Amino acid sequence: MEYRKLGRTGMDVSLICLGTMTWGNQNTEKQGHEQMDYALERGINFFDTAEMYAVPPSAQTYGKTEEIIGTWFAARQNRDKVILASKIAGPGLPWVRGGNSQINRASLNEALEGSLKRLQTDYIDLYQLHWPNRGSYAFQRHWDIAREYSFDKTQVLENFLEVLETMNDFIKAGKIRHIGLSNETAWGTAQWLGLSDRHTLPRMASIQNEYSLLCRQFEPELAEFAHAEECGLLAWSPLARGIISGKYIDGARPEGTRLTITPSAERRDTPQCNAAVKAYIDVAEKHGLDVCQMALAFVNRQPFVTANIIGATTMQQLKTNIDSIDVTLNDEVLADIETVRRDFPVPY
Repeated sequence: MEYRKLGRTGMDVSLICLGTMTWGNQNTEKQGHEQMDYALERGINFFDTAEMYAVPPSAQTYGKTEEIIGTWFAARQNRDKVILASKIAGPGLPWVRGGNSQINRASLNEALEGSLKRLQTDYIDLYQLHWPNRGSYAFQRHWDIAREYSFDKTQVLENFLEVLETMNDFIKAGKIRHIGLSNETAWGTAQWLGLSDRHTLPRMASIQNEYSLLCRQFEPELAEFAHAEECGLLAWSPLARGIISGKYIDGARPEGTRLTITPSAERRDTPQCNAAVKAYIDVAEKHGLDVCQMALAFVNRQPFVTANIIGATTMQQLKTNIDSIDVTLNDEVLADIETVRRDFPVPY
């Protein structure tokens, strides 16, 4: 396993991070425990979760994933072996704090206490803001980005300062160790880091945004910023919900897969995306590679990436995904990947 520094924290996290969001819906408690056992054996010391998991999110699945991690900690007595990341949900989910709760001092206190209880731990290593109060271009909202600009800058920055001061209190109390962002923009990230510097408050150690062969909006601006400012990317959905595997091509929906249990329409399922997936599969086959491992190896090699968050519903998927750490992409593979990217720069 390869390890990288988590921002300026001094902590070394595994390049492969274990994503957990299917536990409690697609995966049982026993299966979640099995995945964590295997990941730890393979040198993965970094697990990522969130209060809103399991997914697809609902009132019935809220908090289930954290509970499964908590029972594993209680059974294995190995909390010190894991660098644990979790997240507070932003506003919008009707079953989380009434749906209208902003990320502020009150909601942070409520959310953190709930997560600590479910996780059966007294601290979280990396506590992240799942998405901004003001909205986000993530989750395929980049096609309607203009509506995300309608916010009061003064109010936003006052809120940022309140959040940082609250996080500082949590750190002093020993409830969290470090903080991070998720689904944030370049402007937002710059403001968070600037406020931290000016007010001598905790610094965001990472930014967890979507990044994959099929979704490269993180480049070039945020990628440069993350690398230069030591606020590295924790890449989520590196396989684009499994779409890169080709199992959903031309409308196919294998039984039991994510897209068969998600109630909302899949916004990544576009003609351009189908064509791009076929092209990437052709590249992988040309070079004798597994397309999923090729996709993960592409994320792994990026200098602005701190960790690549993998997820799996079967042990075979988990093993294959982790094995991507040993895959090196040569210049010929990378050149072919860039050719496909030029043909399909924003496939969804």
